[in-house]
Amino acid sequence: MENLLTNKTASLTELRDPKKVIEKAGDKPVAILNRNQLEGYFVPASAVAKIVFTPADPKEVSGLLRKRRSSLKPTLDYLKDK
Repeated sequence: MENLLTNKTASLTELRDPKKVIEKAGDKPVAILNRNQLEGYFVPASAVAKIVFTPADPKEVSGLLRKRRSSLKPTLDYLKDK
């Protein structure tokens, strides 16, 4: 089994009643398992509300895009036609 990023888990079957999963979670993410294999994470809104989002500095974003231009080029070329 892979490492989980949370200590709370629930099965896909338990997810049929999301209210119970939310109550069990409190303010923490819940790993959703299917036959002991990680399928994804359920993150309650109360957990996300605690995260402070700050706008990125435009110069920093431009620098990162310049650094990654070669790896982004195939995607950008593909999107030109769309």
